[in-house]
This record gives sequence, C-alpha cells and structure tokens, in this order.
Amino acid sequence: MNCTDKTKGGFLISKIKQIQGRIFEKLLAEHGISEFNGAQGRILFVLWEQDGITISELSEKTGLAKTTLTAMLDRLEKMEHIQRKSSPDDRRAVKIVLTSKAQGLKDKYDAVSAEMNEIFYGGFSNEEILTFETYLRKVLENLIKKEN
Repeated sequence: MNCTDKTKGGFLISKIKQIQGRIFEKLLAEHGISEFNGAQGRILFVLWEQDGITISELSEKTGLAKTTLTAMLDRLEKMEHIQRKSSPDDRRAVKIVLTSKAQGLKDKYDAVSAEMNEIFYGGFSNEEILTFETYLRKVLENLIKKEN
C-alpha cells in the first residue's frame, strides 16, 4: 500500500486556508482596516513587494485566475487603491500601480501579517518553519507542473 493512500494533506491545507482566512479578516477588523478584505490584501501585498506589474504577472504571483483578478482590480480601482496605467514600453500592456492611499495602508497590513505569522507558527522552531515551507514550496511546484 502506498503512503499517499491514507494521507490528508489536501484536506488539511484546505481547512487551514479557511480558518486562516477567518482569523485574518478578524485581525484586519481589530486593527481598524476596513479599506480592503483579506483577498484584496493579497493583491496589495504583491504590489507592495513589486509595484507596476502587469495583470499576468499579478495573476502568477497571487495564484488568482485573470478573470477573478480583473473583477477584484475593478473594485480596488473604485476604492482608489490601484490605477491601471499604460506601459511606456508597450502601449498594449497595462501596469497595475498602487495609489498613495494604498501605500499608506502598508504599515497597518504588515502589523496584521506579523500577528498572523505569530499565530500560524506558534510552537515551531526556526528550523521547523524553514523545513515546513520547503515542503509547501515542493507541493506548490508539483501542482503548478500539473496545471501547466
């Protein structure tokens, strides 16, 4: 019998994602962040790391489908968190750029992220965290290979 016949990795990851999402939304509210939700925060997080990227690049970095991302970007644009700008190099390409309003939210978001990491990794040693994240990257690579 193969070890993978009795494993529950996918189920556990799904459950962790659901519970983590609820806790993250609660932390956003506790920190007075009502300007965006957790899913929108994921987009902003990527843009805080690398502003001025295309929708394709944003889709790749967030793992969100372009159709889902487009609708979310529409909402973020209405809330004046992002702007769509034509690329100076290629007029057909559109870059997603953060507004100063969104830039001003980064410190509050970072505080929530730090608190979430404390919850997420409570009881883990640094070595366990690094090992765990290595395994998660490997699972992610396996899934990306299969998707492509």
